[in-house]
Amino acid sequence: MKLKVVKFMLAGSIYIAVLSGCTGQEAVPSNATQTGAVTGALAGSVIGYNTKGHNKGQRAVIGGLLGAAAGGAIGHAVDSQNPEAEETGGWE
Repeated sequence: MKLKVVKFMLAGSIYIAVLSGCTGQEAVPSNATQTGAVTGALAGSVIGYNTKGHNKGQRAVIGGLLGAAAGGAIGHAVDSQNPEAEETGGWE
């Protein structure tokens, strides 16, 4: 059972990491919100899974959700402080 949960978490982490690369075609993407949410979800699920008690899977999900919310909020704050990228006109 424990190996099944670890495999599921590993597969989910790989899936999220691959999909987080598909953010758009911007020259300089401003995606600290997405990066923070993904990183927070991974860290929160690992921390939740490793806490003491029963229902490790449930704690991993709750930790992942809380981590995603906190990481997304921090990333959004970083995005709002950084200036927008200016169009340079490409090759000239």
